[in-house]
Amino acid sequence: MKQTKRLVILGAGTAGTMMANKLRKELDRDEWEITIVDQVKTHYYQPGFLFIPFGIYKKEDVIKPKSDFLPIGVNVIFSEIDKIVPDENKVLLTEGSRVLKYDFLIVATGAKTAPEETEGLAGELWYKDIFDFYTIVGAVALADYFKTWKGGKLVINVTEIPYKCPVAPLEFAFLADAFFTNRGMRDKVDITLVTPLSGAFTKPKATKLLSSLLEEKNINIIPDYNIARVDNKEKKIYDYADQEVAFDCLVTVPTNMGDAMVARSGMGDDLNFIPTDKHTLRAENHENIFVIGDAANIPTSKAGSVAHFAGEILTENLMCAIEGRPFTASFDGHANCYIVTGNGMGTLIDFNYDTEPLPGTFPLPGVGPFGLLKVTRMNHYGKMIFRWMYWHILLKGKEMPISSQMSMAGKKL
Repeated sequence: MKQTKRLVILGAGTAGTMMANKLRKELDRDEWEITIVDQVKTHYYQPGFLFIPFGIYKKEDVIKPKSDFLPIGVNVIFSEIDKIVPDENKVLLTEGSRVLKYDFLIVATGAKTAPEETEGLAGELWYKDIFDFYTIVGAVALADYFKTWKGGKLVINVTEIPYKCPVAPLEFAFLADAFFTNRGMRDKVDITLVTPLSGAFTKPKATKLLSSLLEEKNINIIPDYNIARVDNKEKKIYDYADQEVAFDCLVTVPTNMGDAMVARSGMGDDLNFIPTDKHTLRAENHENIFVIGDAANIPTSKAGSVAHFAGEILTENLMCAIEGRPFTASFDGHANCYIVTGNGMGTLIDFNYDTEPLPGTFPLPGVGPFGLLKVTRMNHYGKMIFRWMYWHILLKGKEMPISSQMSMAGKKL
């Protein structure tokens, strides 16, 4: 009789849930026991947080029970994770001091906001005149605030890179422009994006398009700005050179960090992200540990699309590792982002480690229906339809008609 082997997945967010669904289909139920651990029972559709401050989505549109998406035949444990002990192939849980042994481990514990990392950010104005929209609490609080706000200086500040969904602060600025225009008070709102990046985005062609949209919508941008502190009394932010930016409402993208469990396990970098081979998705120092989604330190966007594309690669490489074969899949850093630009319009970018976003059509060459680096109504629909696809296809590990490897078909150099 064969001894049961154990696969443990830490984190039941986008990446972890997707991997549980994919691998329950791949691994023999008589041979493999799969266990997934998370401390929160609610699943959040995080891309939807962006729309809550503007009344486009409500709280109930972005939350569902995690148990709705986890397959039969997977053990589900809701508990805080104390730490991983990689040398002993075990995970320690805080719940009842429980120990989980594993043959293979997948870490999908994501990234969390850490406003306390910036001096004064989570101070007396937190959720009064300073908000984030990367948490459900922050997004709902900001929605309430905007209902009665009379206008002034709206500053959107990215504190530090990397952070989840790199285009979201731009989308927030575009939606704010449309929101206050539609309310007849755009002339009373001064919108400024303050970012550590050298421009609107990290890649030249996308930066050119997005910068022109900012200019067209009269949204200011202050690049190369590394925030040092927030003065709650003066309502100003300061960088390390003491350059000040005054605000009436500050919308922050706080420092993003990996789970504190990673630090307790001694496995992470300074921000608690796990050093991971960017092609194989195996943890750099541990042969039987793989990392997916925002928990990894790979040099691509921390976004749901990346987790989706990486999921195909991880499934194949995990099967190779189990069967003792060389890895046959290689992740190219594929990322795909719909960007809402306001008033029912949007654009789309598709890129990877080596190729910047290029113009063209997606996913079908010459047909689309989506336009790369074009502002179209169809791209807006793509963004809005994605919520249905997320709940019904992506989370359940089903195949999507888009290759995990970025294709040059339809792109114009």
